Amino acid sequence: MVPTAAVIAVLVNPTSPTAESQLRNLQARRRALGLQLHILHASTERDFDAVFATLPQLRAGGLVVASDTFFATHGEQLAALTVRHAVPAIHQSRDFAIAGGLMSYGGSFVESHRQAGVYTGRILKGDKPADLPVQRGRGNSSCFHQQPQGRQGPRRHRPSRPRSPETDAVR
Repeated sequence: MVPTAAVIAVLVNPTSPTAESQLRNLQARRRALGLQLHILHASTERDFDAVFATLPQLRAGGLVVASDTFFATHGEQLAALTVRHAVPAIHQSRDFAIAGGLMSYGGSFVESHRQAGVYTGRILKGDKPADLPVQRGRGNSSCFHQQPQGRQGPRRHRPSRPRSPETDAVR
């Protein structure tokens, strides 16, 4: 995200059932990379302004938005805040990068919903859920926002075609 950053902020929803395990994994990576992490909490939209007001005081070189349904549904709002506060950030949802955030990385929501539809169809046709195979996702996808070098002002986007199945650049 920011190769020279030594301090990274992490936005976590404390009400998320996965928050604790995500923080454990991030702390392990932090130690391996020699980074300092500042954990920030938000579980409502009202919390976002306080989080972004805190970032300059922490001198964070970037923001990692933890994977969470609440953050996924507020990706555009979080992207707008990162642009307004000039904070490089990574988020789980591709919509975040399309809306102006620096980058996203995570499983494909489209693919997971497609697979859920396939399974639902099979169950409705009489297959027993216990007989259906457990399938892994088809991988993660990345999306990077690309601001033309030296360009000032608001970011503009136009959809781009994927360069590969796993990576997509937004200009």
